[in-house]
Amino acid sequence: MNKMRKHILPSLLLTIVFIALFCGVYPLLILGIAQLTPSKGEGVTIQRNGKIIGYENIGQKFTGDKYFWSRPSAVNYLSDYKDQNSGGSNKGPNNPDYLSATQGLIDTFMKHNPGINKADIPSDIVTASGSGLDPNISVQAAKVQVPRIARIRRIPEEKLNGLVEQYTEKPLLGLFGPEKINVLKLNIALNDLK
Repeated sequence: MNKMRKHILPSLLLTIVFIALFCGVYPLLILGIAQLTPSKGEGVTIQRNGKIIGYENIGQKFTGDKYFWSRPSAVNYLSDYKDQNSGGSNKGPNNPDYLSATQGLIDTFMKHNPGINKADIPSDIVTASGSGLDPNISVQAAKVQVPRIARIRRIPEEKLNGLVEQYTEKPLLGLFGPEKINVLKLNIALNDLK
């Protein structure tokens, strides 16, 4: 009986304290911190004429030739980047299905972007993002699409390159992460070009 009080009761008490801490206090603390953000923890929306057209941190599928294409999504090929379907494919780089899907993306990209050499295609435009929701592409992935969009929209390439530069997000503090471009924001600006 003495051993029980010495070992089991403190263990039970500690378990109850941690349950209260991690299932109650911690979630409420995070909720409180989220309320201090501009979007109140709901995600940053992109609005047009008072209507939500997308989220800044969730990718959207663009495949029309007059738009900058998004990064492919491993889990969202059929569901158009629904946020309920986050995750990677869990297929390794030597998996035959992965290689076949990637080759299909390369072939499609080259068909819609004639004159581009296979070696000039940035990897992020033909490989799926790990989260399946990536809203960004690299600067190189945007620039390689400029000739196609310029031809279709009859806009000078210099003007489109300027737009790409304008919407390029620099690394955090100039050090952390790569340069990137939010595809939805870029395509909205593209539609607004006169």
